[in-house]
Order: sequence, then C-alpha cells, then structure tokens
Amino acid sequence: MMTLYGIGPTRALRAVWALQELDAEFAIVPVNIAGGENRHPDFLRLNPAGKLPVLVDGDFVLTESAAIVMYLAEKYGAKGLMPADLKERAQAYRWSLFAVTELEQPLWRIAKHTFLYPKDKRLPQDIALAREDFVVMAAVLEQHMDGRAFIVGDNITIADCVTAYVLDWGNEYGLVDGFPNLKAYLKGMYARPKAPQRMAEAIAASRTRKIAEAVAASRIRNQR
Repeated sequence: MMTLYGIGPTRALRAVWALQELDAEFAIVPVNIAGGENRHPDFLRLNPAGKLPVLVDGDFVLTESAAIVMYLAEKYGAKGLMPADLKERAQAYRWSLFAVTELEQPLWRIAKHTFLYPKDKRLPQDIALAREDFVVMAAVLEQHMDGRAFIVGDNITIADCVTAYVLDWGNEYGLVDGFPNLKAYLKGMYARPKAPQRMAEAIAASRTRKIAEAVAASRIRNQR
C-alpha cells in the first residue's frame, strides 16, 4: 500500500484525486505544518524542502504534487489517466505545466502576501499584480475549455487532476467568477464521485481540527 503524506487544503488534494480516480490503495499520514512537523528530521529525510505532499511507494519516495499525479497515471496506465496517444499525452503535459506555472504561481504570491509572510514583508501591491496575472492566464484556459468537459480528450487525465485544484483555489479568491467555461468545468469535475474535497471544505475541516486539538490540549493542561 502506498502512503501519502499531506493534508487538505494543500496540493496533496491533487494526489488524492489521482489515487481515488485510479482506485489505488493508499493511506494518508497527516503532517501538522503549523506544529512544525514538516521540519522534523524524519520528515525532512523524505522531503528536504519540508513541503507537502510526499508519496511513498515501497522504497520509492516522490515529492511535487504534479509529478506524483504523473507517476500514478503511469503506474496504473490501463486506467487511462495518462493518454495513450502521444500527441494527447503531450497536451496533457502541456496543460499540467501551464497550471503549475501560469496559474498556480500567482495564487502562491497572493497567499504569501496575505498570510504566509510576516506582516512587515507583505506587499499589498503584489497581491493586485498577482490577481491580474492569474486572470490573464485564466482567460487562455477559458477559451480552450469552450465546449469541453475535460482539458484533453474525452476523459479525465492528469491535466484535470492538476488543474482543477488550481482553479478551485483561484475560485476561493473570486478569480474565476468572470469565466463561465471554467466555472462549469469546476462544477463538473467536483461532481465526480471520486473527487476530493473542495478547497472550502478542506479549509473548514482544517480549522475544525485545529480547534479540536486546541481544546484537547487545554483539557490536558487543566488536568495537570
């Protein structure tokens, strides 16, 4: 059984989506980033960058969510997540890379300057620029998705597992509202029975878990 280190609402959701679409057996090991577990020596041996997700398949360890999705698609090649046709496969790679470079990076900039960086390092003007960058690139995908249910071909591929998560992240910032094709695409993708949690659900679950952990810690302190 494979093991996935990661929690929502991180990019681990991409890997979870691929694993569920492929009916793969896997276990999830949550990593408490707020508690510094991603900086623990044991975790850093898996991923020196200290980031999520990490996939462990036997003695094989793989980081980077898009690479994990691609690996899983190749491992379960008969399931069709990786297109068999060379040109369709190239397009799947193309749009996956488009998602992580052109769409995801502006969202990271927004997150960093909204809550990740210390307050004295946050630049409101960078948030505005990042929002503009995302919208310009989202318009490219909006045009591509006209009349399409999936990014490549007639079935879900790696491009969808990688991209739908990014668009849902952008949706949390209100950046997909002006793109009807992308909104329809998101609705269809997350209506799939094997889709993972949406960002909003994962964020809410994360907050609930933190509250429960804080309450439990308080009870332990009061019992001492």
